[in-house]
Amino acid sequence: MNENNMNLIKITFPDGTEKEVIEGTSLLELSYEFGGDYKSAIVAAKVDNDIKELTFRIYNSANIEFIDLTNDDGMRIYNRSLSFLLIKAVNDLFPDRKVIISHSISKGIFCEINGETPLTAEEVTKIEERMRELVKRKIPFIKKILSIEEAREIFSKTGRLDRFRAIEHRKKPYVTIYNCDGYEDYFYGYMVPDTGYLQKFALKFYETGLIMMFPDKSNPDIIPKFKEQKKLFAIFTEYKRWGRILGVQDVGSLNALVKEGRANELIRVGEALHEKKIAQIADMIAFNKHKKRIVLIAGPSSSGKTTFAQRLAIQLKVNGLRPVTISLDDYFVDRDKTPKDESGDYDFEALEAIDLVLFNQHLSSLIKGEEVGVPIFNFSKGCRENFCRKLRIDDDQLLIIEGIHGLNEKLTSSIHKDSKFKIYVSAITSMSIDDHNRIPTTDARMLRRIVRDFQFRGCSAINTIKRWPSVRRGEERNIFPFQEEADVMFNSALPFELGVLKVYAEPLLNDIDRSQPEYSEAKRLIEFLTNFVPIDSKEIPANSIIREFIGGSCFYE
Repeated sequence: MNENNMNLIKITFPDGTEKEVIEGTSLLELSYEFGGDYKSAIVAAKVDNDIKELTFRIYNSANIEFIDLTNDDGMRIYNRSLSFLLIKAVNDLFPDRKVIISHSISKGIFCEINGETPLTAEEVTKIEERMRELVKRKIPFIKKILSIEEAREIFSKTGRLDRFRAIEHRKKPYVTIYNCDGYEDYFYGYMVPDTGYLQKFALKFYETGLIMMFPDKSNPDIIPKFKEQKKLFAIFTEYKRWGRILGVQDVGSLNALVKEGRANELIRVGEALHEKKIAQIADMIAFNKHKKRIVLIAGPSSSGKTTFAQRLAIQLKVNGLRPVTISLDDYFVDRDKTPKDESGDYDFEALEAIDLVLFNQHLSSLIKGEEVGVPIFNFSKGCRENFCRKLRIDDDQLLIIEGIHGLNEKLTSSIHKDSKFKIYVSAITSMSIDDHNRIPTTDARMLRRIVRDFQFRGCSAINTIKRWPSVRRGEERNIFPFQEEADVMFNSALPFELGVLKVYAEPLLNDIDRSQPEYSEAKRLIEFLTNFVPIDSKEIPANSIIREFIGGSCFYE
């Protein structure tokens, strides 16, 4: 057909630029034309705020925003495709070995490579070489739609019981799988068009498996240097083991347990595990050879730090101590002295937003048994009140300080290390959807925050999603670099919580329509939650960390 007789449609880009293209043009074809305007390879696009793969063809006028590796969605697509490449390479070389995409660690993802014999460094080198061979061949990732019945039959025949369990309670009548050079697998989310897009990666032999290293979105051309995180790795390993003991190592096994009517049993065991861990931490503080006068609690957003601090205080009292809490918020500098971020907004999460000199003076005085006047910060006025709170602590009392900078030695530089006990709290999700699809810890924390912000802060899901990138930047700057400084880590994740959060979060996410830029993220989270059978929250105890987010906590209400 003559091009002049073809229908033209209008494409509008975020900067207002418009372009007419032939109806049926693929996003891939468009990306070739505009790729030079981006910092890295374009891997997908938003079409009217809905993420689409580059193979998607446009038949109607639309707003289009390309996605590269400087974008969270782009990095998710890249990492997912890289995981498929790894699994394909292992299958080519060692078909008897089983790959489990486990958890994030040190700017990479730890992957278990299981077999009859332990994995070796030489085998990891061979796997990486095979991956690079596949990249050079630019093999397409071909999408295939199967009915639930077809998928169940395939997963049963191939021994993928983890995948079989995951779709057993799925309400959608179909499953999407991908084919790469004859190897087929399911992945939760989209792929790059072909293996040629996966130029940047490295494998590092580690423990019983390997760490798959990939670029950071802040610098998509560079593989970050490996920085060992032994304490964080140990927490992941411990909770993976507990998941296997409880029989909830993946979503399918969790759903089966809920369907059997055993959710209450899981709730009781999960809560008992938390209580035992908190009691052990209290013992570490109380019976330490160095007398601890200050307990510092830090962790990323929605980790349950506040409830943890309350429960820890109770356990410390059981050990004969009398904890006193100080809020870092009261030590904010006046608004006109608050530093600003790169956007020109006040950066309340910067260390310099705290009056470090006054804070350290007060800590030193309190430990000496002297009385201080703790300031009271008025957030609406942006300055301290003219009055203060008088405080003195006795010899059997210690200070509990909760805040994002707790692990940063600069916060409490006037206090000797032996007098401090640092705790890192985070919801470190150890469960997976299946062996090849992990659950990012950030997704669980964001769902917690969406529910909490709506329940207690009058904030809609759309506003929480909108602010989340800024929250994450603050965590990357102020929390994650110091997490290995902790004396102990506490995992606040609960094995049943995503089934509970589903009930609260889904209606909030469904309120975000296609006209909003946050629609794609809401849709992704809704799709994620479809994996879980809902769990009733009525049996969750009032002191549970999850109550901080869904309501009914004995500490706040």
